[in-house]
Amino acid sequence: MKVLVDTSVWSLALRRRAPAHASVDELRRLLAAGRAAMIGPIRQELLNGLRDAALFDRLRDHLRALPDEPVERVDYERAAEHFHTCRAAGIQGLNTDFLICAVAERHAMPILTTDADFSRYASLLPVALHRIHLP
Repeated sequence: MKVLVDTSVWSLALRRRAPAHASVDELRRLLAAGRAAMIGPIRQELLNGLRDAALFDRLRDHLRALPDEPVERVDYERAAEHFHTCRAAGIQGLNTDFLICAVAERHAMPILTTDADFSRYASLLPVALHRIHLP
């Protein structure tokens, strides 16, 4: 089963001095097994964070090895439903986060993240967070 990897994990892993972190180790395991999933909005968030053109080009080229999971009209509509569900319960979130939830739900993929907001979303939405299994 594929796992949708959130920007927060990618950001940790891509730092010059990547910290020892269970989520980074898990990302490496998922990549090695061909189980890490990407969507275009996460790719864009990662590339948006780079000001240096050479670093941008290098990361863009490396990320091209990962195909994007398809994001369809129904995902955007479902993301809006998720937004309203969470807002009604007093939980605020980003559009990209709700789109991640919608795509993960439709593809039945758990989400690997270090962002605590996803725990709040998962308490209301039909999404699962990926549990890290230590070797």
